[in-house]
Amino acid sequence: MKEVVAVVRPFLAERVLEALRLAPIEACTVREVKGFGRQKSYLDQYRDSEYSAAFLPKVEIQLWVEDARVDEVIGRITGAARTGRMGDGKIFVLPAGEAVIPPAE
Repeated sequence: MKEVVAVVRPFLAERVLEALRLAPIEACTVREVKGFGRQKSYLDQYRDSEYSAAFLPKVEIQLWVEDARVDEVIGRITGAARTGRMGDGKIFVLPAGEAVIPPAE
């Protein structure tokens, strides 16, 4: 089992999640985050608004996927999120540790 963490542009998050609906994933968490990468202190036009690129809004999608499906999931994420411009985001693949599910009471 692997943990896949994708950080994408906010206006592309729904498209990424829609692409992932067709891929079998074990679990998914989505949260709004802010950060920066290589663009650091550049100003960027972002959905008709100008932002200081010190901290741009992003969406983090965290998935848990069987090892055999990781390449398929990464392909779906990149296909839905890539614009070809700086700031598209990152995808991290980490080994998933043990999952503990508490018993129902």
